[in-house]
Amino acid sequence: ENLANPNEHIVEKTRKIQEDYVQVLKRDDGTSKNIKLIDKDHVHHNILQVINQYSVSKDEGAKHDNRYDVTILVNGLPMVHIELKRRGVAIREAFNQIERYQRDSFWAGNGLFEYVQIFVISNGTETKYYSNTTRFNAEKEHERTGGSRKKTSNSFEFTSYWSDASNRIIPDLVDFTRTFFARHTLLNILTKYCIFTAEDMLMVMRPYQITATERILNRIAIAENYKYYGSVKGGGYIWHTTGSGKTLTSFKTARLASSLPYIDKVLFVVDRKDLDYQTMKEYDRFEKGAANSNTSTKVLTRQLSDPNAKIIITTIQKLSTFIKKNPNHPVFDQKVVMIFDECHRSQFGDMHTAVVKNFKKYMLFGFTGTPIFADNASKAGKSGFFTTEQTFGDQLHTYTIVDAIRDRNVLPFRVDYIKTIDSEKPEEEDELIYSIDREKVMMAPERITMVTKYILEHFDQKTYRNNRAYSFNKLLNIKEVASGKRGAVEEIKKKQTLSGFNSILAVSSVEAAKAYYQEFKKQMEADPSKKLIIATIYSYGANEAEPDGILEDENSEDTTRLDQTSRDFLESAINDYNHTFHTSYSTDSDQFQNYYKDVSLRMKNKEIDLLIVVGMFLTGFDATTLNTLWVDKNLKMHGLIQAFSRTNRILNSVKTFGNIVCFRPLKKQVDQAISLFGDKDAGGIVLLHTFNDYYNGFENKGKHQTGYLEMVNDLLTKFPLEEEHIDSEQRQREFIKLFGALLRMQNLLKSFDDFKGKEILSEIDLQDYQSRYLDLRNEWKEKQTEKTDVSDDIVFEIELIKQVEISIDYILILVEKYRKSHKTDKDVLIQIEKAIGASPELRSKKELIKSFIEHLNSIEDDTKSVEDKWYEYVEEKCAEDLDQIIKDEKLKPEPTWRIMEEAFEYGELRTTGTIVNDILPPASRFNRSGREEKKRRTVDQLYHFFDTYSDMGALQKKDDE
Repeated sequence: ENLANPNEHIVEKTRKIQEDYVQVLKRDDGTSKNIKLIDKDHVHHNILQVINQYSVSKDEGAKHDNRYDVTILVNGLPMVHIELKRRGVAIREAFNQIERYQRDSFWAGNGLFEYVQIFVISNGTETKYYSNTTRFNAEKEHERTGGSRKKTSNSFEFTSYWSDASNRIIPDLVDFTRTFFARHTLLNILTKYCIFTAEDMLMVMRPYQITATERILNRIAIAENYKYYGSVKGGGYIWHTTGSGKTLTSFKTARLASSLPYIDKVLFVVDRKDLDYQTMKEYDRFEKGAANSNTSTKVLTRQLSDPNAKIIITTIQKLSTFIKKNPNHPVFDQKVVMIFDECHRSQFGDMHTAVVKNFKKYMLFGFTGTPIFADNASKAGKSGFFTTEQTFGDQLHTYTIVDAIRDRNVLPFRVDYIKTIDSEKPEEEDELIYSIDREKVMMAPERITMVTKYILEHFDQKTYRNNRAYSFNKLLNIKEVASGKRGAVEEIKKKQTLSGFNSILAVSSVEAAKAYYQEFKKQMEADPSKKLIIATIYSYGANEAEPDGILEDENSEDTTRLDQTSRDFLESAINDYNHTFHTSYSTDSDQFQNYYKDVSLRMKNKEIDLLIVVGMFLTGFDATTLNTLWVDKNLKMHGLIQAFSRTNRILNSVKTFGNIVCFRPLKKQVDQAISLFGDKDAGGIVLLHTFNDYYNGFENKGKHQTGYLEMVNDLLTKFPLEEEHIDSEQRQREFIKLFGALLRMQNLLKSFDDFKGKEILSEIDLQDYQSRYLDLRNEWKEKQTEKTDVSDDIVFEIELIKQVEISIDYILILVEKYRKSHKTDKDVLIQIEKAIGASPELRSKKELIKSFIEHLNSIEDDTKSVEDKWYEYVEEKCAEDLDQIIKDEKLKPEPTWRIMEEAFEYGELRTTGTIVNDILPPASRFNRSGREEKKRRTVDQLYHFFDTYSDMGALQKKDDE
């Protein structure tokens, strides 16, 4: 019961291994004994065994017979599973294979395979690893419509390579096995370098994170043994590029350092209240109550006096005040590890001086994505602060932007340079505008108008918003709809925008922020079809115009020192925000902090489309949903890399790069920054190729990279649409690979302005090909039940198809058009049929949509809109269909309704454990095989019902009827 409880699944079993690993087990004689499922204190006390080809059959409850490749047992429980494919097969298929196991059989029998903590996938030449909850938790995007939460269909992007301490990837299975599967290494990863978060997510650290943590712990041990504390020898800094997971590394370092018997305190020091808030949220996510945060210097003082407060998060500002007010505090004589986050900022110079003067036994460590070298250091202030190395000591580990992009842990950038001033060559613009009043030219109203117009016209394209809501021009005049029923249009737009990303506009000064905000409002009022949800945030800065672009002294939280005009304007912008989101913020000190936090949260949830900033949000802000930075300010060196890196967090297979659109001539600065923080040849890795390269193909290291043109020609030649069915298995494989590659290439080209009008494939033809692609996917899924390795080298790019998803709203507009033609325009019915066929989501609703159109034909009432009739019909039909399933299978009505209500609410139907048994009628003790068949049939019907009606808010609670 402790280990094989049928009501416990991956999350509960992971918690047992990571947190509750000491279990009380009852013996047959009634006595009990404490058993460690895994021994974390003495790792070599654990017993490792390897098993091959373990089989699970339908007789044990699995949906299909499955045979697992290689499994490592720790103390008898399967904790590491390896899935192997033959050389030449896409490694992603091993990932898909494990998805099938998780769906079909890991829970079968006693469910012991749900104890697997780490998966390893390999095709011999390429090997990766990931945690057991990667698939379910990698995507944190939540649908906010209908109360459902959707998870990504593909989280392969979050798998990790293994590498050595110098960041050299170890992809070959033999070399991977020698290192990763070395007994000591594997047990350390399982016991020390996994984190089970407060959000029930298991995170397994990446190799560079493990190396950095070990280097710091080693430096602490040396400082203790050789009495190096209190000097630069007792510290060092970690250069891990922005977006590579520094917070997780620092958290694990802080946790492990705080458990050392000779360390009294670990201080995690961040800059600015917003980072304090963000880091605290992150630390809280890793482990509730693991660290103490504080809101005042008084609280900090109390925590520093409390021997039980081992890890404390605080800000530079609070620590400085504490040092000034408590010159003889006992903590100054204690052994204190200090970890500084984002230690590239100039404020650390003064803080460093204060720490060195007062703390006697400090061990100082810094984390930064962009260190200060001699080349990018500002002039030394009164503190004499020059470089990161002078402040913190040795560079303990490096993981540059080039390493991270190569390992696919962050995305490369695509940079557009948009010419905004008329001169012969873009490069000359720099000299031209420096010779006159530069900012005056940049602030010219005509230029602000032009840049705003460009952003509004290209917003959907750059952020991958689903344009179908505004493809309605083909069907209706959108301006007529907007003037007559604007609310409905905005509601459709709101639903459609959930599919794409959002963006930040970085401007040079508060004056520029004001001008842009007003111009956006003006242009959006003139054309409601361009409507975006915009917000702005800025505060007082000594160098508002920031002529050098270094982003040094940005982000004071002070609004009181803003001039009255700037503060009044910010107040009015916050009032607009309050009106949009029904909040009540202002520019008053505490309220402004809460406004910052709310903006941060809404940016992460994609509720804001465009945020206009001067300095805030350009450093330290992480949102995976952000993909575009519009730049109308000077940036260089670490400021440029920091700002660009807001866009390159991995989210899913649609987001393949960070989009940068520069309205200033920044090419030299971009090249210089990439050269400094990567290496002199880094440009080819960090920046994408040109449009012509991707469109026509290019040579890369002696190998030809196929272009869009070649792919489309191949598709039209080898698989013409006139050919109704691709019969041979080999040709089907070829089509799937070719069309998948074309989808990826098209996704890349979509953000290029040059692509418009050069698509070659019409939208109708693309839909036909998508429909064929999805037909094959269904065909191969059916084959999968008979032969487990039938799709060995097949990977379907479903996420990319979903990106151009046809929505219910789009179909309803077509139905409206059909109705207005008095049901005579049969071409619309063909259009509806094709649109449904090209959509993975709508295929399951095909019969429902067809029956609705027939229903429309039978009623005369034209007073209600098609949309109203649709939702009435769906609600009625949904209840009817569920009642019919209950009646046909003689299910228990109340628990069946309850299960489906929960499934619709959470966007997932769970049928494991005792869930299905609880709704089935009482079992006959003489016919067990018949019950299993009934169970399978019931599950299939409930899944079909769920696929048909989910995401439409169709199922109401029985009590509400």
